[in-house]
Amino acid sequence: MSQPVKRVVLAFSGGLDTSVILKWLQQTYNCEVVTFTADLGQGEELEPARAKAQMMGVKPEHIFIDDLREEFVKDYVFPMMRANAVYEGTYLLGTSIARPLIAKRQIEIAKMVGADAVSHGATGKGNDQVRFELGYYALDPDVKVIAPWREWDLTSRTRLIEFAEAHQIPVSKDKRGEAPFSTDANMLHTSSEGKVLEDPWDEVPDYVYSRTNHPEDAPDTPEYITIDFERGDGVAINGEGMSPATLLEKLNAYGKTHGIGRLDLVENRFVGMKSRGMYETPGGTIYHIAHRGIEQLTLDRGAAHLKDELAPRYAELIYNGLWFSPEREMLQAAIDHSQAHVTGTVRLKLYKGNAWVVGRKSPYSLYSEKVVTFEDDAGAYDQKDAEGFIKLNALRLRLLGRRGV
Repeated sequence: MSQPVKRVVLAFSGGLDTSVILKWLQQTYNCEVVTFTADLGQGEELEPARAKAQMMGVKPEHIFIDDLREEFVKDYVFPMMRANAVYEGTYLLGTSIARPLIAKRQIEIAKMVGADAVSHGATGKGNDQVRFELGYYALDPDVKVIAPWREWDLTSRTRLIEFAEAHQIPVSKDKRGEAPFSTDANMLHTSSEGKVLEDPWDEVPDYVYSRTNHPEDAPDTPEYITIDFERGDGVAINGEGMSPATLLEKLNAYGKTHGIGRLDLVENRFVGMKSRGMYETPGGTIYHIAHRGIEQLTLDRGAAHLKDELAPRYAELIYNGLWFSPEREMLQAAIDHSQAHVTGTVRLKLYKGNAWVVGRKSPYSLYSEKVVTFEDDAGAYDQKDAEGFIKLNALRLRLLGRRGV
């Protein structure tokens, strides 16, 4: 070790992996461990993490359990949704967008308690190690990062359990066997990967799904809802004003009922390998569809098409852990500027795994029924203008055609 570590802030869930990491840090670095557990709406009881940290010798004042749900949705999910960011055409970035907030809070806590290092439980094969550490270094360029999965020799679930039992770390009964798959959850989504999901030819077993009813079992009657937007952000459902986190929670409930937001994906990880995962993003899927619906009315064609060009680049930055990069901030400024008039109401139909936009209205609508009508437009649009427009656009094609082969 290049330098001694006196105090380290660990991203701590209280599960097997991070519990083993806590003890391993205490032993390997002979340091004091500060635990940080983020409530991002993952739907789990977090107080057991406090009890476990205390049992393992962490001082009560050095156990942080922070409710970050509103900040997560308002300052991370909503800005991303304004961009219509989708990675590789399908993934709504539910895991990716949570990592910069966790990293930011870890660095803040490290400064509060005078820690000289931070640590996480991401493996050396995945994207999360990159996301966490790019966030750490962006916010504290000189911080020491400890990534146990890249250092220790506990390379299997069996070895982790053996270590835990040797050091009197409680192991839940369901962790003693090989887990059928691993999960990560927050308010936006749940991801599942590994084990029973590793063969991309095999269909995802029903028991893997936790956030959505099977579409075949969803209600046989469609449900209609409305979402109100102001400057690109959702502010109300069915006319009832809601905070960002409350709004997303409500949409999650609709998505669960109607089986909306399931995704079986083989994706390209930033580290270079392909992986297969199953994602459930019930409320986020509905929200994404609705946001595009209100933009259909309120964005000029040039702005809308430019946004569609920028969105894959923005999504890749989020996926790769570059939330705090200048290029993401530059793109965000352009995207947020485009949302100045993205205000109005979208009506959606929810039915058996799908959400459709069936109505939209806005005080800033660029849609003109008078201009577009098939009936008499009373001179609002002169159809003769199209002839010159077409001929100018056809000029180069006609010249090419006359040249021949």
